[in-house]
Amino acid sequence: MDASPTAARPRFDPPCGPVRGFADGAVLRATGIPYARAGRFEAPVPAPDHAEVLDATAPSPACPQQPSPFLDRMLGPVLGGLPTDEDCQRLSVTLPRTTPPEHGFPVLVWVHGGSYAAGAGDSPGLDPARLVAEQDVVVVAVTYRLGLFGCLGDGGERPANLALLDLLAALRWVRRNIAAFGGNPGCVTAFGQSAGGDAVAHLLAAGGQELVERVILQSAPLGIRTGRTPMTAAMNAAAGRVDRTSGTEEVLAEEAGVVAAATGLGLRRFMPFGTQYGHAPLPAEQDVAAAWDAAAPGVDVLIGHTTHEARFFYPVQPLAGRAVRVPVLGPLLDRALNAVVTRSVYAAAGTAFAARHARAGGRAWRYVLTWGPDNAWGSTHTVDLPLLLGDERTWAGAELLRGTEWSRVEEAGRALRAVWADFARGNGLPERGGVPGVVRWRRVRPRRTRRRTPVLQRAPRRRADVGRSPSPVS
Repeated sequence: MDASPTAARPRFDPPCGPVRGFADGAVLRATGIPYARAGRFEAPVPAPDHAEVLDATAPSPACPQQPSPFLDRMLGPVLGGLPTDEDCQRLSVTLPRTTPPEHGFPVLVWVHGGSYAAGAGDSPGLDPARLVAEQDVVVVAVTYRLGLFGCLGDGGERPANLALLDLLAALRWVRRNIAAFGGNPGCVTAFGQSAGGDAVAHLLAAGGQELVERVILQSAPLGIRTGRTPMTAAMNAAAGRVDRTSGTEEVLAEEAGVVAAATGLGLRRFMPFGTQYGHAPLPAEQDVAAAWDAAAPGVDVLIGHTTHEARFFYPVQPLAGRAVRVPVLGPLLDRALNAVVTRSVYAAAGTAFAARHARAGGRAWRYVLTWGPDNAWGSTHTVDLPLLLGDERTWAGAELLRGTEWSRVEEAGRALRAVWADFARGNGLPERGGVPGVVRWRRVRPRRTRRRTPVLQRAPRRRADVGRSPSPVS
């Protein structure tokens, strides 16, 4: 590659074909690179190789999606002026303006969240430049299909799990091409937050363990991953009029009714779109644990959650939002709601995931993010995002950080970025550790199972017991 620190328009020569990127402050970028192609409701196929130089200076378009006033308020403009296009299987590479080491920089592949219905890989608030420049890593941000376009299927005209298939295609592109961008294809970490973390976890059950060495699962809602079949069936029935000939705006207009069909089905309705077991590339629900077990020995896992996950969702649950502001009783209800939601959706399932992974021969660490801004949100869902990605400008209007000096965000963020990058380098983490006021973690070891004495080695019965029938309840 011609990517010297002084190159304003660096050229990269990956196997897919030559790419022309651009310099941007302390980093180099190549953006909006196609990794796959697919028609409406079709599985992706690799983007064809090209002989002419690809101009990689425009951001990846977002998948078409409904407006998200709540997310825009909490996190700042999610799309920030990005165009939208169903042809959204693109990725953007950000790399340091320094000479790569002998085997290349560690690679982190970012999978954005947004309940499988909103967001984009190149959302301004998710800019990886700080992480890249500070830690000498390469970050690949992936944009994939969402909502009705990629996260709900009936197994017929609308296949399920197209989003997962997109992400697998992106990981294959990374494995094949990232060395040309200074990355080490043998040192790849996939990391994602919320639905992005859920997707990364399910990639390990879909064959993705062959394409990554490590994963970081941030606030992955694994506690609501099962028992989704009735909800999915109701949503598919509501989406019956959508087909390959429907216009993009027509699909988006139908999406509101599809989401409404998921109401009344417990906490799962808060992430109605998602992965579907029993449809390629995922096994049946009862077989997914075995698939994760098979993937475990070759993959390190870092999985965790924030202290106050539930607070983020108060604005979309008006009753809860009002109740926690009631004098005296409000703080008690706030603690109770956070304890229930954090444990049932994130913590308990995350602990079980890590324990199963360790029993199956993999290395796993559990973490809890404790840092919070100077406001009532505390260490809530998504608070890890401004610590890892974006900058003061892109987070300036976010309600999440209201009243908080950026210097506090930056101090905690620098510490967290160092932890994430050290894990991505393959160094693992200490058995127990943390950064005071920011994060704490521990390694999960497989529990020893109590050994039972084989029948032939048991002591003989006392003489008085000889000839008696054993008690059925002994």
